[in-house]
Amino acid sequence: MDRCRRLLERAQDHPSGVKFRELCALAECFGFFPVRQKGSHHIFKREGFQKLLNFQESGSMAKAYQVRQLLSALEELGVL
Repeated sequence: MDRCRRLLERAQDHPSGVKFRELCALAECFGFFPVRQKGSHHIFKREGFQKLLNFQESGSMAKAYQVRQLLSALEELGVL
């Protein structure tokens, strides 16, 4: 959980500085799981959460707005 907490703090402090693989790991830390991948689109969902999260890689980095979408979803779930 220490790694998850560190990733969460990094995402909250600097959304544009999160690597794509870190974003996927952070989503998985909080119960999201990949349901499919089509091209560069990685789709994640979570039981009890109706929305799908769509992540795309930009080089090796995650897109900042998608990091913020994950943070917003975590707030909706009451995790943050």
